[in-house]
Parts: sequence; structure tokens; C-alpha cells
Amino acid sequence: MADVVQFRLEGMPDELDDLEKRGLFTRAELAEVVRRRRDFEFRLRRHSPRKDDFLNYIAYLLRVDALRDLRKRAIIRATPDPNHSKDDKDGKKRKRRNNKWAKTVSDFAGVRRVLDVYKLATVRFKGDLDLWFRYLEFCRQKGHGRMKQAMAQAIRYHPKVPGLWMYAAAWDFDQNLNVAAARALMQSGLRSCPESEDMWIEYLRMELTYLNKLKARKVALGEDVKTLQKSNDDSGHWKEENKELFMSLDEHGAEESGLQGVDLEEKEDLFWQQGLLIIRTIYHGAMEALPSSLTLRKKILEILNSVELAHSEELRLEVMEDLKKDFSHDEDYWDWFARLQLSDSTNSSNKKEALLNKLNKSIQVYDEAVRKLPTSKMYSLYAKFWLGVIFSDREDSMSLFQDAEFDASKFTSSMLKVYENAESCGCLTEELACQYVSLLLRFGRFEEAKNLAEKLCSSPLLQAANLWNLRASIEINLLGTATGSASFSEENLSSLFDLFNVVLPKLSIAKAEGLWHTAMKLFSHDKIYFEKLVKCATLSLSSAGGSDCGASVSSAIIGWVLQKDGIKQARKMYKRFLALPRPSLKFFQFCIELEANLASTGNHDAIVTARKLFDSAINHYPQERELWRKYYNMELKVGTSETSNAIYWRARKVLNDPTALHSP
Repeated sequence: MADVVQFRLEGMPDELDDLEKRGLFTRAELAEVVRRRRDFEFRLRRHSPRKDDFLNYIAYLLRVDALRDLRKRAIIRATPDPNHSKDDKDGKKRKRRNNKWAKTVSDFAGVRRVLDVYKLATVRFKGDLDLWFRYLEFCRQKGHGRMKQAMAQAIRYHPKVPGLWMYAAAWDFDQNLNVAAARALMQSGLRSCPESEDMWIEYLRMELTYLNKLKARKVALGEDVKTLQKSNDDSGHWKEENKELFMSLDEHGAEESGLQGVDLEEKEDLFWQQGLLIIRTIYHGAMEALPSSLTLRKKILEILNSVELAHSEELRLEVMEDLKKDFSHDEDYWDWFARLQLSDSTNSSNKKEALLNKLNKSIQVYDEAVRKLPTSKMYSLYAKFWLGVIFSDREDSMSLFQDAEFDASKFTSSMLKVYENAESCGCLTEELACQYVSLLLRFGRFEEAKNLAEKLCSSPLLQAANLWNLRASIEINLLGTATGSASFSEENLSSLFDLFNVVLPKLSIAKAEGLWHTAMKLFSHDKIYFEKLVKCATLSLSSAGGSDCGASVSSAIIGWVLQKDGIKQARKMYKRFLALPRPSLKFFQFCIELEANLASTGNHDAIVTARKLFDSAINHYPQERELWRKYYNMELKVGTSETSNAIYWRARKVLNDPTALHSP
């Protein structure tokens, strides 16, 4: 190892002599540079070098090279310029100055050494893509000739990474201006990664960019006959108005000019035909490789719509027909196609009328979609579209319909019709049902919303916890509005308890957690109904086991009892819950925290109870390190050295880890 390091260091004398000769570094600084490089070289030559060793070495070399460049620039600026006379003496001074600061070995040694370290790093870590991209980016920034070699090695080790192929093609296209090589790389990449959507899109973008460059070249050479954009007639209109400027000197010249114009037009037609053929070939290749990718086709269509190339309307129509043929069974396609109608760029003098026409087109597409695909997802997408149109306070609202001239509230009946059709088709999900009821409430149709929620909760959506929660809130609000006060009569409490008593035993604790909290808040001030609710909760918690949702409900009950009846009743209640099968760790922690807070105030009973809770929790969860740590910390605060030592050694024995707790 030392021999290899020494061999690499022996290649530095020319560089170091040049740096000292030019006055860029002192001898002491160069000695420090050699020492640091030796340290880094030894790190790279050890048995298992790390990636950070290579990166730190590269960062150090770059800092040294940046300092060299900075000092060189400072010395050049500080050197007085010779007089600008034309005598030989000043000419010789200027020549000597230029020769002194011509590029020498020290100007290239830093970059070469960084490249060598990168090469060693990529050999050691062949599978590290981040390292390869750092290597390639450094070669690109420095414009070094090793770029091609590094690119070839990276692709050889990672032929299935689309990003490398695209990076290589972009470098050939932009830096080397070699379109043929870039095209060959993209085609090779597509053969290796045919299922990469990004590669197909980038290949299409590259070909379109090349066509635009060829078009700009033809315009610069005066060979342009047609315009780049299909709807731009400014050039032809200007020529028609100024046709006298283009009159030939004689009839013979006019005939030749006409023939030449015909030839140019034929050449341009051939040019666009070839370009369109390339684009069509890419499209068909992409469809053959990824026939089920809707996003790829949408991206291709977006690109074709954005470039506005002449003669491309046929390809756009072909893409749209293929989309409808291949994805007519996909709800996302219909949603995208319906929203696409809103971006139709038809010109109209009446903005409101144009907006209504676009909206009607979208509605027609959605209606056709729900006829062909009467699914829950399709109705959900249709309803989401209407919510974005009508309500401006939503995140997905459409700014197109937020104009003051457009009154979207006229379409509320059409939106509600979507939910009615979904219900009649049996496609009304829990989310759609909640939206349906909430919309009726928002429109002030409270009684209708109440009846609908009761109807939906009866049979089709019996397990829909969110819908039950919404129904309960409607019942509570309507009863509160009818009585005109926050308190309820015995009859009202009885009817509300019957409602909760129907749904809570049928739903699991995880689903009905929100309903449990609503019920506890409602019946917390009535002892009889609250005790009945606790009995119902006990049955549900016994089946829930040690779930966190069960712990949340039981902790809330303890909180209400503590607030109303004090710590003694709260202890009775949580002992009642802890006696159930498999009490959760989260509930244990809640009870322990409750007693620990009292113990910190000096309550002796709380200290004893907290210890019992800790022991019980450890019996159920002996491998919970955090539980042992909290127990030990509590003994350090409120216990004695004997009790804390006992907990410490118990934890070491059970966990079989001497570092589990800090030594007392």
C-alpha cells in the first residue's frame, strides 16, 4: 500500500515546482498540500475505503485548485499593464507577460487528479448512480475529453437506468451538436428500457427540437415558404400588402421566380412530411412498448398541442382516436377527456356563452361516461368535477368558472342529479354519500338531508362510520335548534342514545372512534346514560384488544370521569378497563402519566399506584425499553437509591442489554 501511495505522490513534482515558480504557493504551503494528499491517498488504499473518503479527497483537491485559480487572477490583476505604445521594447514586455501566464502543467494537474480519483471511486462503487452522475457532471463542466469514456462506462454498468441514456443523448445533442449520435443513444436506450415513459417523451422532445432548429435554419437561409405555426398568416398578409417590393424586373425573371417558389414549396412539404413521419414512428413505437399507459399518451398529446407544428393535425386526431379505442373502459380517461373540453380554444365574442358551451361539452362527455361505465369511481370523478365548478372555496376549484359574470349556482340541480343517479345505480360509496348529505345541508335543505342520512344508514351503508357521524351531528343540531338551548330534554336524550346504541355495537372501535367521542361529550353530564355508554364501551374494548383506537376511547372516558368525579372514581374506571383482555400499551402509558403527575406533587398513594401500573405494564410488555426507562427515571425522581438500583438491574436482566439504561 505504501509503495502505491509513494508512486502516486512521485507524479507531483512538476506540478509543485510550477506552483512555487509562479509564486502561487509557498514551500510551506506545498508541504502541507503534500501531507494532506498523502493522508487521503492512504485512506483510499486501505482495505475497505468508504465513499466519503473519495468525496472528501475530491472536495479538497477542488478547494486547492480554486485557491490556485484565485491567486493567479489576483496576481494578473496586480501586475501593471505595459504602455500601449508600438515600440519594440513595450512589445517585448507584453510578450514576456503573456508567456509568463500561459497555461502550464499546474493549470491542468488539479482537474486531472480529480478525474483520477473519480475513476478510482467509480471502480470501487460501480453501483452508486449518484457517484456516476457526479463524475459525468464534473467532466461536462470542465469540458474534458474523458466525458465519452466515462459515459460509456456508466452505461455499460447501468444499461437499465433511463436517466443515463437521456443524459448522454442530451450531452451529444447540446454540447457536441451531434444529432445522429444523440438519436442513436436514445434508440439504444429505448431498446434497453422500452417501458420508460420518460425516455419516449424525451426522444419525442429531442426530435421536435431538431425540427425547429432545421426550420430556423431554413428561415435564416431564405428558404421558408410556410409558417411554423399553422394559424399564423402575418407573413403572407404583409407580402400581399407590399407586393410591389417583390416585383421582378422582367417577365422571364417572374417565371423563374415562380418556378423557384414552387420548388421551395415542394421541398418544404417534403421536409414536414419527413418530420411528421419521424414523430409518428416514435408514437407508434411508444404505443407498442407501453400499450396500457394512459399518462404517456396524454403527455404526447400535450407536446403535440404545445408545439403547433404544421401538418400535425392528422397525428393529433389519430392519438385521440387511439385513446378512445384503447381506454374507453378507464374512468380516468373519461375524466381527462371531459376536462379537456374546457381547454378548447374556440374564439367567441361572448365570453359567458363560450364558457357555457365548454361546460356543456364536458357534461356531455361525463354523461356518456356514466352510461358506458356506471361505476362508483366514475360517479366520484363526475361529482368532483361539479364541486370544482360550483364552489370556489375548494382547493380543486376551477378558476375558469370564478368569473363574476358566470353564475355556477344555477347548476346545483344538475350536480345533485349525479348523486341521485349514483344512488339509483347502487354506486353510492361512503364518500359520495357524505358529500350528498353535506351538499343538502349547505343548500339549507336540512330536513331532506336528515331523511337521506337516515335512509342511507338503514341498509346500503350500514357500516359507514363517517355517514353515521354526520347523521348524529344532524340530529343533535336539529334538536338543539328546535329547543333553542344547549341542553336537551329527557325525551331528546333518550332518542339520541337509542341512535348511538344502534350503531356503536355494530362498528369496531377503529371505525367508530369519532362517534364514541361525540357520544361521550353529549352524555358526559348525565350519569345514567354515561354509565350505559361505559358498559357499551367495555364490550367493544374487550373485542378491540390492545389497539390504539381503543386506548383513545378508554383514555377519553377516564378524562371525563376524572373531571367530573375525581381521582378515586378515575382509578376505579381505569382498573376496570385494565382488567379487560390485552390492555394496550398506550392506555398503560396514559394511566401511568396520570399517576406520575400526582406523584411529582408528593402524593404517596400516587407513587404506590404508579409502581403497580409500571409492574403490570412490564408484565404485559417486557421488551419495551421506553417503558423501563420511564420507570427508572421516575424512581430517580421520587424513589430511593435502592428502588432505582432494583429497577436498573431488573431492566438489564430482562432486556439482556447493559446499555439499555444509564448506570445510576
